[in-house]
This record gives sequence, C-alpha cells and structure tokens, in this order.
Amino acid sequence: MATTQGKTLPPKQTGRPLWRNRDYNLLWLSRTFTEAGFNATLMAFPLLVLAVTGSPAQAGLVAAVNATAQLVAGVPAGTLLDRWNRKVVMVSCEVARVTVLTLLVWTIWQDTVRIWHMVVTAAVLGLCASLYDPAEEASLPHVVPEEQLATAVSMNHARSNIGQLLGTGVSGVLFGIKHLLPFAANAVAHVVSFFLLLFIRLPKPPRPEPGESRPGFWKETAEGLRWVWGHRLIRVTACCAVALNFLFQVVYLVIIMAAQQDDVPSGQIGVMAAMFGVGGLLGALAAPRLYRRLGQRHSVLMVFWAMAVLAPVSLTVTNGLLLGLLLAGMAFFAPTANTAVSTYQLLTTPDRLRGRLSGIIGLVSGVSAALGPLAGGLTMEWAGPRWAIVAAAAGTAVIAVVATLSPTLRGFTPPQGEAGPAPEPAGTPPGGR
Repeated sequence: MATTQGKTLPPKQTGRPLWRNRDYNLLWLSRTFTEAGFNATLMAFPLLVLAVTGSPAQAGLVAAVNATAQLVAGVPAGTLLDRWNRKVVMVSCEVARVTVLTLLVWTIWQDTVRIWHMVVTAAVLGLCASLYDPAEEASLPHVVPEEQLATAVSMNHARSNIGQLLGTGVSGVLFGIKHLLPFAANAVAHVVSFFLLLFIRLPKPPRPEPGESRPGFWKETAEGLRWVWGHRLIRVTACCAVALNFLFQVVYLVIIMAAQQDDVPSGQIGVMAAMFGVGGLLGALAAPRLYRRLGQRHSVLMVFWAMAVLAPVSLTVTNGLLLGLLLAGMAFFAPTANTAVSTYQLLTTPDRLRGRLSGIIGLVSGVSAALGPLAGGLTMEWAGPRWAIVAAAAGTAVIAVVATLSPTLRGFTPPQGEAGPAPEPAGTPPGGR
C-alpha cells in the first residue's frame, strides 16, 4: 500500500485493464446513477411547477435556484473538499439528496406540494452537486493509475452523456404516468449510489502534525485561486474549456432555434437534439484513441476548428437530419479536448488542491454555460438566425486561430501519462501529492 503525506492509499491496481478496476467501476457506476437521476429531475421540475402553479416564471425560478446554488457554493465547496474526507462528503450528499427527494415525493403523493417545497429541494440538490461532483473528480487519480487516467476521464464524459440520455429519455414518460415518478426514480438512483460508494476505497485526508496550525478557510480558498491563476498552462487550458462550453451553448441554441424558424418539423428537431447527445457519447468512447494519436495540443485545437468549419455549413442545410449530423460532428471532438485538459489538470495539481481546482473550474464553466444561451438568444433577436450563426462561427474561428498561435499551448503536447506531471511553478507552496 502506497502512502502520501502520512495517508494510506488504496491500491490503484496498476497493470489491470480499466474495466477490471474495482474502485473505478464503483465510482463510475455511482456517478452514472446520480447523472441519470439529476437529468430526470431537471427535466421534470418545470413540468411539475407548471402543473401545480401554471406559472412559467416560477418554473424558471426553480431551475435558476438549482443552478445558482451550484455556482455560489462551487469555490467554497472546493476548499472544504480539500479539508474533509471526500468519500464521507459523497456519501453524506447522497443521504441529503435522498431525504429531500423523499419529502418532495411525499408532498406530491399527498397533493400538498407547494412552490417552496420545490425551491428548497432544488437548492439542496444544487448544493450537494457542488460538493459531490468535485469530490468525485478529485478522487479519480487515487483509484486509477496515471497511465490510464486519460481513458478514465474520457469514460467519465461518456458516462455524462449516458446519464443525460437515460434521464431525459425516461423523465417525460414517467411524469406522464404519475407526477411523482421522476423524483421517486431519482431518489432510488441516489440510494443505489449511496451503497456503491460505501465499498469504494479512498484515502483519508492528512492530519496536521502536532502543533501545526492550519491556514484559515479564506486563506486556503485564496491559495487555490492563486494556484490556478499562477500556473500558466492550467490558466490557458481552463480558458479553452470555458470558451468551448460557451461556444457550444451558443452554436447549439442558435442552430436549434434557426431550424424552428425555418419550419423544420418538430420531430426532426427532437432527433437533432438526440443526435447531438449521441455524437458526444461516440466521441467520448473514441476519445482515448484520438487523445493518444493527436496529443494534448491537437486534441484541443481539433474541436475549435471542427466547430468553425461545421457551423457555417448549417447555413446551407434545411433538413433536420443533416443538421443533426452537423451537431453530432461538433459534439464528437469535444470529449477528446476535455480529456486532454482534465487529465493535465488532475496530474499537475497537487492532491491537496484538487478540490479547489474542481470548484474553480466548475464555477467558470458553469457561468460560461449559462451565458452561452443568453448570448445566442440575444444575437438571434438583434441580428436574426443566420447572422447569429455567422457570428458564432466567426467567434469560434477567432478563438481557434488564437489557440493555434498560442505559445503556451505549443508546450501542451506530450500526454501526461507518458511524460509525467508537469512541474509546479516557482513559488508554489510545498505539500504536493
């Protein structure tokens, strides 16, 4: 058993294929259940609010509360995760989610559900996500050998797509049968996740040496911010991830809404959205091979250039199936880019800072993902759908050129599993993993 900073670490099962890695498979399955349940609830919440109140504004309020709770708690949650036992945090989050969902199901069953019940439930689910998700991400290097980390990251992207397809696919059907069923299914998913987490072996956080005082909470938060900002390659790759999330949201929304305005049948628009998800899933499955073949830098550049080329093509297409293929093509390369960025960040960041890294990246990515649809909608309203697509494609091309010419990204070439973690920048406080 290996040790780090006085901690006993579980074996990483080096040399075994990933599908035989017990701890990784338990972690993967646990998050898959939570992803599917989250997406089922996310889709059912507006339907429930409309059924109870008839108010679209209140439906938007519940969704906004969930997203706001995740964003506001993101960075502080990362600091707490670097102090607390990550396995205990994940297990506790599952207990909290099961509790609030069970209470919500009970109020729906009794026909006493009110808007404040849904707001509280959405807030708790958002807070739990802000703790659970970075805890799971920061735990990954402890259960996967370094040379398999890129494959594990790409399989995690596949898991997100699977969870989205499963959750959104069954939510509407279950809600149509009985309003409480999507929320009950989510509660069951978290119960299963809870029991899977109990059997995962993760290290406990290091205990302070006798007489050693720990920095205050806000000092540790500031240390995490300084780490991300002070490490040039992490800062640049984080900006790439933020730009990617923002542009994907803009391009996706604009193409979907433009298709609707061009009188593309609603059935074909639904197929377009499904093809986008399938493209992401297939891309996640292909990501390990593409990542090894392209290397880190070209994995990032590929997705920007694919979007810059494919987005203008949508101006010449009015068939929903062909538009779906274009969306699938854009989504296909995104997991490879995310694999390159996430793998580098996980291997480079000391374990004691990984929670803060995940919290910071989650915050900026969440803000960019929220602003993307707003920017796309405003551009469409001001300039029309075709000029909105032109603007999105032009913005993507500019960022692709900047990324291609970036001297920092030129050093983002060898896969970390082969070259080893990058050194910490000068001035980094001691205490790496």
